[in-house]
Amino acid sequence: MPSFDVVNRVDEQEVDNAINNTLKEISTRYDFRGSHTSLELNKKELTITIIAEDDMKIRAVKEMMSVAFSKRKINPKSIKFGNPEATTKGHLKLTASIMQGIDKDEARAIVKEIKSLKLKVQPAIQDDQVRVNGKKIDDLQQVIQHLKASRIETPMQFVNMK
Repeated sequence: MPSFDVVNRVDEQEVDNAINNTLKEISTRYDFRGSHTSLELNKKELTITIIAEDDMKIRAVKEMMSVAFSKRKINPKSIKFGNPEATTKGHLKLTASIMQGIDKDEARAIVKEIKSLKLKVQPAIQDDQVRVNGKKIDDLQQVIQHLKASRIETPMQFVNMK
């Protein structure tokens, strides 16, 4: 029986490359000269820490990161930004986390979306992914096209098409 998995995975090496590209851009931009702006990636927890002098520089770094992620074929929606916090030196600190996997609420929304198509497919939630089984590959491809066009916030990849 043909099947595929709906997942949310981010290649950690590509994230590291995107962060390095952003750091390189920060070092060459004129508006960041002389400012104390830093960007760090915690590879174990997949968190990014941005420290900048003011809110404008934090917004600029966020925009540069989104562009770098897009160039590396990583969906910028995978980054979940927190709120800026003040540091002891008068700078602002922003922590962002990179989302991996599909949480239970989003998985239920995906299953509901698939069932609304009234096709002969069976979606099933398995840990942090959704597996979709069906008798016809055409039905599975129709589900993939519908999910790509849906308004679900979580970035989705479709893997293990068998």
